[in-house]
Amino acid sequence: MRRQAEQGNVDFITGDYLAEVNIAENAEAMTAGKHLGWEQTAWDGIEQTIDLLAQKNIKVILNGGALNPKGLAEKVQQLVNDRGYSLKVAYIEGDNLLPLIKDQIKSGLFDHLDSANKEIMQPRNSQALLDTVSKPVVSANAYLGAREIVKALELGSDIVIAGRVADASPVIGAAWYWWSWKETDYDNLAGALIAGHLIECSGYVTGSNFAGFYEHPLDCLIDIPFGIAEVSSNGDCVITKHENTKGIVTVDTVKTQFLYELQGNVYLNSDVKAYLDDVRIEAVGENRIRLWGIRGAPPPPTTKLAIFYRGGFQSELVINATGYATAEKWELWERMLRYGLRKNGLHDEFDLLEFQIIGTPQENPRTQLASTTYMRIFAEASRPELNLALAKTMSEFAMQHFSGLHSTNNMATAMPRPYLAYYPALFKQDDLNCTVSVLAPDMRVESTPIGHPVEYQDLELRSSYDTASPVDLSNFGATQFARIGDVCLARSGDKGPNLNFGIFVRNSEEWDWLRSFLSLARMKELLGEDWRADYFLERVEFQHIWAVHFVIYGILGRGVSSSSRLDSFGKGFADFFRDKWVDVPVKFLERARFVGGKRKEPL
Repeated sequence: MRRQAEQGNVDFITGDYLAEVNIAENAEAMTAGKHLGWEQTAWDGIEQTIDLLAQKNIKVILNGGALNPKGLAEKVQQLVNDRGYSLKVAYIEGDNLLPLIKDQIKSGLFDHLDSANKEIMQPRNSQALLDTVSKPVVSANAYLGAREIVKALELGSDIVIAGRVADASPVIGAAWYWWSWKETDYDNLAGALIAGHLIECSGYVTGSNFAGFYEHPLDCLIDIPFGIAEVSSNGDCVITKHENTKGIVTVDTVKTQFLYELQGNVYLNSDVKAYLDDVRIEAVGENRIRLWGIRGAPPPPTTKLAIFYRGGFQSELVINATGYATAEKWELWERMLRYGLRKNGLHDEFDLLEFQIIGTPQENPRTQLASTTYMRIFAEASRPELNLALAKTMSEFAMQHFSGLHSTNNMATAMPRPYLAYYPALFKQDDLNCTVSVLAPDMRVESTPIGHPVEYQDLELRSSYDTASPVDLSNFGATQFARIGDVCLARSGDKGPNLNFGIFVRNSEEWDWLRSFLSLARMKELLGEDWRADYFLERVEFQHIWAVHFVIYGILGRGVSSSSRLDSFGKGFADFFRDKWVDVPVKFLERARFVGGKRKEPL
């Protein structure tokens, strides 16, 4: 925050401090008086930056108030008083629905976020939320939009502290207020929504988590700045960064961040629906990338409600195998442990028990490490005794192991640890009761209730299709078996139980190949053993940025902290997929600058 204020001129600093699980992890600690409820780094930023905010007339909007926006606002107001500034501090409440949900859940389950599509199977154990005795709800926060933020700014606030407003809402609120938009200026609001989406994730748009990082000097990607969105009066934006800073803002970094954590071609917010099909991205200067073409529509009548509850206990056992006959070793060890659990009548008592093999031993290995893989035995159970029984079973058979079994000395992960399970629900916007409260220097509060959107548009089924007018792949000439990542960049992430994946190329000829090649059926084929019949796959295209986008529903289990996947947030999927070998047109490979992440030697 301080760097954004001191390294150049900005009008607003916005901050998204909340991943899905932040609030839940602190909820019980706050109830027990062991946590203040707000994000410490939000306070750190304001404390470091307060002088610059006053000197440069910069407004701050952030959701770091988390469970206790009032508490953080009061602390900030005291800081303002101590420094002798006249800055106004406001806080937003109404997202925390825990008391209401605890009562309502006894009457039945809230509709799941993906319930509109009957072809999508609900995640395993999703009904566990109904067991409110052994699996009590610990947090329930609705995702708010920007109207509360706009009202706070209209009331003269300089620092606006919210709880669970959606990630992009601070940027929407800033642009909405700055340009005096009406709440029905949906195209403008939709553009600001995507501007917020582009800069919400710290340095993701300036070089972090970037698939093509190896094409740039590595030193420029260390200690990078965060992105800046210049939002125009019509909602179009230019993404940039402060001058003379590290990092990169290119067409490719903006495309990859645009594709991050989407759920198809419609992006939802409590104030607006953004249609993404016609998005366009172009360079308009060094480290200046323009994005436009977003269309808006009235918001849906519901918003997302993130419910977290005590899921039970998790544990992991990790062991290693080296070299010869590795596959057979893992088969023996899994059979042995399952036998031991069945012998003691415990095998079917686990909520989840998976034997995951990580890695492939190198052929003719140059080192022992290159020959070594490991098995991750992941367990979820309602009682900690079951997790302990798994560790005990492994101990029981410890001297009946395959040849060369070894492990680290740290067995802490084998101990049962409580975990929070996630249920993304739908909640009616008209049932929300939100307020904006402005603090006076003496801590008196003036609160203003905030109404609801003036109109709604029902959620439609998300689009999914193969390409129109596919090109015969033979038209692209001779092919060579090569990594798809040699000609494509990509980004992946999570949306609760679902994984999103966007992949794109850099010119129109390659686009005709990608859209024709990467069909729904081909995607399932390339997923290989990671594809299961109970998953659901969606596919859309963003033709103007040469990108194909997929959502794999259900692959992350219940998602977030209750996912059993090693890559539980789906961030590694894009690089896994780019390492797939397929038939790539030779002419594409000839003009590729990098192969396998390494620059090609000059001819």
